Amino acid sequence: METTHAENQPVLFSSAAASVKLREAIAQFICKLLADKETQPAAGELLAMVVKEFGWPARHELLSVIQRLRDNRELAGYQRDYLRTTLSDEEINKALRGDAHWTHEDHAALDELFRRSAVYRGSEAFRDMIEFCARFRDYAPFNNLLVRIQNPSCSFFATAKDWRNRFYRRIKEDAHPMLILAPRHPVMLVYDLDSTEPDPACPEAAKLPEQLEAFTSVAGEWKPVTLENLIANAKRDHIQVGFKKLSSTNSGRATHAAEGSEWKMRSVVHDVLDGRGRFATLCHELAHVYLGHLGGDKDGWWPSRINLNHSTIEIEAEATAYIVCLRVGLTPASAKYVCDFMESGRVPEAVSVEMIAKVAGKLEEMTRHVLPPRKKG
Repeated sequence: METTHAENQPVLFSSAAASVKLREAIAQFICKLLADKETQPAAGELLAMVVKEFGWPARHELLSVIQRLRDNRELAGYQRDYLRTTLSDEEINKALRGDAHWTHEDHAALDELFRRSAVYRGSEAFRDMIEFCARFRDYAPFNNLLVRIQNPSCSFFATAKDWRNRFYRRIKEDAHPMLILAPRHPVMLVYDLDSTEPDPACPEAAKLPEQLEAFTSVAGEWKPVTLENLIANAKRDHIQVGFKKLSSTNSGRATHAAEGSEWKMRSVVHDVLDGRGRFATLCHELAHVYLGHLGGDKDGWWPSRINLNHSTIEIEAEATAYIVCLRVGLTPASAKYVCDFMESGRVPEAVSVEMIAKVAGKLEEMTRHVLPPRKKG
């Protein structure tokens, strides 16, 4: 018996050493993933990546690795928050059990959205838009920052000359210019769309690119109560929803609420939009919150997934809104919006389909009825 036991000892020790080595490899893989790609996948997506890289035994080590990494002070604070919220014990265990966060319908909807976005990217309307934007490459990104400081709701601007020559629009009499820096000039004056008007002396139609005129267009039959429910449930989660005038090229925004406020987050929607447009825009802005793009919630009501690049967060938010809109009978112009953020006609690798589907399901539930109050603690 002793001989047999002794003979078995090396095998046991070898197995333990292999587990330690595997855990270290998984930890290095996750750290490299976060550092190199600024990628923050959902639990199920991470599990699939780890199993693909290290094989089936990695499933048994993933949770312990995640738990250890949460206390790793070599990681940035936002990365540890991501490991604590998006990859909570509950979410990892759900992934290990095989609980799906998306359906075949979700995948089909997203595939169609991304396909149409790729098609639109090659269209004449999109090329027209890119040609216009290309004129201002010398001024970005610093001048974009200058414009945002002067007019936070502005997302598109041009010089008076370009408005006139390109789109046959003139600057309004009472328009307020914005200052940017320009080569060979101390400053240059630029104007947003709301500072312009069609030139009546121009024989040609003063028509803006489709993307600027119809980027908030939403078609379909729906029940307005879905918007009422969505607003009520946002309030339930201490997210303030307001409607006010914004720039014509900015339909909404989501931000942190003021320090000391009763609200956690704040979402503002352009009040010129009709009910359909308001609903689609609010879905997009709330998606930013629930996808964790603005950081996590101390009560654990949504995760933390900050520091993702701009293309990733905009595609995730719009794709989420697209699914919700389809479910309530609306068809937003999401393809035109998403195509701007696709990299060489492809969806960025960092985009999390699992998070999109999960948050879409949450928002859809919020449209059906007013949910009971959150339980404290």
